[in-house]
Amino acid sequence: MAKTVFDVLKDKLNEQIESATLFLQSGGPKDFAQYKEAYGLIRGLQIAQQHITDLERTYTESEYND
Repeated sequence: MAKTVFDVLKDKLNEQIESATLFLQSGGPKDFAQYKEAYGLIRGLQIAQQHITDLERTYTESEYND
């Protein structure tokens, strides 16, 4: 099945989440402020993923109901 714009967006967000997670796991943050920033980035990206998933569901449901 071909990738949709939703899939591409979610994949891109996953890449960024993985990168930030690796940064945290590798001891990358030099202080608590950097830790909070990385954690906040991850949390924000996860929220964005959820919005994309919700939008995709709404789009798909409206497409099949027309």
